[in-house]
Amino acid sequence: MLNWFEHEGHICIVFELLGLSTFEFLRQNEFLPFSVEQIRHMAFQIFRAVSFLHRNQLTHTDLKPENILFVCSDYDLEYNTDMRCEAKKLRSLDVKVVDFGTATFDHQHHESLVSTRHYRAPEVILDLGWNQSCDVWSLGCVLMEFYLGRTLFATHSSVEHLAMMEKVLGPIPPHLLKQTGKQHYIHNERLNWDEQSSSNDYINKHCQPLKVRQSTDQNEDERQLFDLLGCMLEYDVCRRITLEEALWHPFFSPMRTKQKLRS
Repeated sequence: MLNWFEHEGHICIVFELLGLSTFEFLRQNEFLPFSVEQIRHMAFQIFRAVSFLHRNQLTHTDLKPENILFVCSDYDLEYNTDMRCEAKKLRSLDVKVVDFGTATFDHQHHESLVSTRHYRAPEVILDLGWNQSCDVWSLGCVLMEFYLGRTLFATHSSVEHLAMMEKVLGPIPPHLLKQTGKQHYIHNERLNWDEQSSSNDYINKHCQPLKVRQSTDQNEDERQLFDLLGCMLEYDVCRRITLEEALWHPFFSPMRTKQKLRS
């Protein structure tokens, strides 16, 4: 915070001027995905920022591409051989996490519903209570969006959202379904979802299982990225990786080496 002032009954806060959000840059760049190397550079900074929050007993609760801003979004135009079109290439990949309007301390009251729909963790949808690991889930969705160039779970319905998760990640563990306060989402100890519906056709078309992506012929960097994503998009909070642990994942080895060289 650089300054603050009151204007017509509103408190206004002055922050440093940053560049475009990662979402807005994607939008202006025809939703061309970021490269794995670009994702690694941005994710390392984002994870360190949010890990700092978690060490200080804070959960951001609204991590999404709109709330991750480039420090400077100046770019050069280059021909993209994969997409066969001219694309914007950023001069710097430095980013910052913003918008702490719903950030919550561990000891504070936890609202039952947090996060923007597409980045909402399953424990929030199932009303199982949440903690800092909901930020990890959100960031898993964000990294997938960077990789795909589109939202991973594009839906406005909670049951459809859970059905999409099952298509991408496999069945929700029965012990989580048993604990949910949203019993109308469940039928015969399974998700209450009509597989003959038109919505299911949409899901089959747009949601590819993570295991299929992991098994396709990818380079080592992509394999490491998808291994990390599998650890982040874990249904069970007890098994979901922490950001502190994620920073030590092999995917970030090049970033840790650079850091060591600088220090």
